[in-house]
Amino acid sequence: MNVSLAKDLSVYQLVMGVQAPPKPLSLSPATLLSLVRAQIDLLIEQQIAATLWVKLPPEKIWQSELARYQSSVGASSLIYTCQIEEREKEGDEEAGGDKGEGEVNASMSPSFPSSPHHVPVHLPPDSQLRRENFLMVLSPQFCSLILAHRPLKKRKNQTSGKVNTNKNQPLLIITTVEGRVIQQVLDGIQQAIAPESSPILPADFICPTVPQAALMNQLLAKQLLRQDEINRQIITIRTTKFQQQNQELHNKEQLKDEYLKNICQELRTPLTHMKTALSLLNSPNLKPPQRQRYLQMLNTQCDHQNSLITGLLELVQLERNLEGTSLESVRLSEIVPGVVSTYQPVAQEKGIMLAYTVPTELPSIWCVSGGLRQIVINLLHNSLKFTPNGGQVWVRARTQGDYVQLEFRDTGIGIAENEIPKIFDRFYRVRTAATEDYGGAGLGLTIVQQLLLRCGGSISVKSKLYEGSTFTVQLASVGNIPKAIATENEL
Repeated sequence: MNVSLAKDLSVYQLVMGVQAPPKPLSLSPATLLSLVRAQIDLLIEQQIAATLWVKLPPEKIWQSELARYQSSVGASSLIYTCQIEEREKEGDEEAGGDKGEGEVNASMSPSFPSSPHHVPVHLPPDSQLRRENFLMVLSPQFCSLILAHRPLKKRKNQTSGKVNTNKNQPLLIITTVEGRVIQQVLDGIQQAIAPESSPILPADFICPTVPQAALMNQLLAKQLLRQDEINRQIITIRTTKFQQQNQELHNKEQLKDEYLKNICQELRTPLTHMKTALSLLNSPNLKPPQRQRYLQMLNTQCDHQNSLITGLLELVQLERNLEGTSLESVRLSEIVPGVVSTYQPVAQEKGIMLAYTVPTELPSIWCVSGGLRQIVINLLHNSLKFTPNGGQVWVRARTQGDYVQLEFRDTGIGIAENEIPKIFDRFYRVRTAATEDYGGAGLGLTIVQQLLLRCGGSISVKSKLYEGSTFTVQLASVGNIPKAIATENEL
């Protein structure tokens, strides 16, 4: 059987063209689904063999209702499924953009099982039916129509300046069992069908004026049951969502409490050392070398506390601004040499051989504005700090697939295997058997990790005690910006 339309039509316009048309109601897609399910329930329960004219979203949740009816009633039913010939282009403004459950702009062919009792009706891509979904039931004892129409998206609200989207546009739904309305739609469809198409109904078919009272009572009861089912599902989903949000808030509060606790502990330690040094300086029998040692202790702990406060302020400022910071295209060859040259005097003072290899032909990478310089500074500073006199530090860059890899390798004191997972934690400092105090706030690697997460990069570490460490940073090259980051930038 072959059916095609010779001219375009709109079921919504056909309905609104009758005298005293039914009033459209602004309802949700969930309500539309409950109406369709209640209608199918009635047809199955009463075993009504009907001809169905349908255009529903292609999602399985909708198409399963048609399959449920056809499998129950079987050969005595006939289903005409209207489908757009081609997929709409993404972002088509008239199509309405995003597709979701219950959207009226679905254009893909429904995934309906092949059957001699299922007749596809192909529609042109620009058909007015693109914005409509409907289920029309045609049988001698019962006729009904459920219709959903989404108005064209308005360009811009002149008063508020806000652009309407599918999410805040109304879904106009009409449901009726009036024979005069359904007959008008049926006549319009028959006039639009191409002459060479097969007949869609017997020539003497006429819609009943109104269905039997018993059928109407059953239909209303089923609609109430289906709507109650949908409402319970919505409540369950919302309750689950609220529980997840509450759990996330609780987790954030716990993290915040732990963070504040760690801050207090870190700030208390240098204060304790300073208080001890001050009490010892008041000793009347203190010798000059001892006085000098305690004064040096005071100076060291003051520097340590200042480093902690500076690092904390830097981290707080970074976390506050990072989410809204845009990414920029940067070349490693424009950043790394300058940072390395700044640290050359430090390396020479310790007798450390410091070298870098950054080919100028490397592609640009995506990073937070100013972030690449900070990443290089923090990692290079660590390599030099933990490398003994006479050691070596290398900075190397190369391409690795769609990423650019930046490597910091040193011959320093190394990191124990059980400590590697902890080194990116706030305030964590590597513990060594050496007596030298390396100082620092323990926030440098935390800042590096935060910057890399924002730009879709990553960092890995390989290290052995007393054999050195290698920190490897991977950054997305321009043209390969991660999808999630790209979406944020567009917003």
